[in-house]
Amino acid sequence: MGEYKPPFSITNKILSYVSSISEKIGRITTTSNLESKPHLRKNNRIRSIHSSLKIEANSLTLGQVRDVINGKSVLGEQKEIQEVKNAYAAYERLSEIDPYNIQHLKQFHGIMTKFLVEESGEFRSGEEGVFNGDQCIFMAPPAQFVPQLMSELFDWMREAQNNVHPLILSSVFHYEFVFIHPFSDGNGRMARLWQTAILSNWKSIFEYIPVESQIEKFQAEYYEAISQCHITGESTIFIEFMLSQIDKILDDISAQISEKNDYLPETVQKLLAIMEYDIPYTSNALMEKLGLKAREGFRRNYLHPAVEMNLIQMTIPDKPNSRNQRYVRK
Repeated sequence: MGEYKPPFSITNKILSYVSSISEKIGRITTTSNLESKPHLRKNNRIRSIHSSLKIEANSLTLGQVRDVINGKSVLGEQKEIQEVKNAYAAYERLSEIDPYNIQHLKQFHGIMTKFLVEESGEFRSGEEGVFNGDQCIFMAPPAQFVPQLMSELFDWMREAQNNVHPLILSSVFHYEFVFIHPFSDGNGRMARLWQTAILSNWKSIFEYIPVESQIEKFQAEYYEAISQCHITGESTIFIEFMLSQIDKILDDISAQISEKNDYLPETVQKLLAIMEYDIPYTSNALMEKLGLKAREGFRRNYLHPAVEMNLIQMTIPDKPNSRNQRYVRK
């Protein structure tokens, strides 16, 4: 087997994104500590899972995905519910992944497709293509070549990790993986999981950055970039696309974690710290989480200031004293 090098070019746009992303990661790391924000971490992980599955036509809402993960009963297709359980099991073990180990790839495909795919954890034995209706728009390499192609890709990654920036390497892997299409199902989910694993291996903060949610917002452009690379025979366009999305999601993360907490009253900071995004809470539930018993003190010192600062919104704003009132972190 010869030494294989995936074809791509380093453009000025790529270098600019690498510089911008590295600067933003450094700023986020020095100004905040995601380890001290468990609700934010969990919320971002749920967003990653929901978006990655939605790209593959899973119809469960973000709230339903959260309920499945929290062990609640959800009305939906059993297959889609199982996809959520599997994805959560895989993402929860992200820190265990050696992204340069091909056996780990197979192991985590087994986790991601448990109970769903006959060839779970194994490379495909049949031929695969990408279809638009009845039209085949891309035919993956023959199954007999998959083990060799994947072995060559991982050999290149292990060699390149010392001289190719992880942001570029992870994007090259993502495209090459999609091109090889090594599994009978779950290739998109695994490509996104593995890029996150490579990035997390570089900077652990990526474990809680929902890059998948940014891809889902620009899903048409995502597939168009892949298609253009199929035509040109190299992954440069896809690298530029992925780095642009990573650059954008870091702006969202900065906004999430900044919130000028240094200028907020300590009581408001404590309230925000125990609230997950997009979850409606009763005032009783919030008091219980904070360990408070005095309702008036809670409203005066915690709830009302947070609402006035537009950090929390009421679900029934025109009836602030409604017994059905809930509070949601924005």
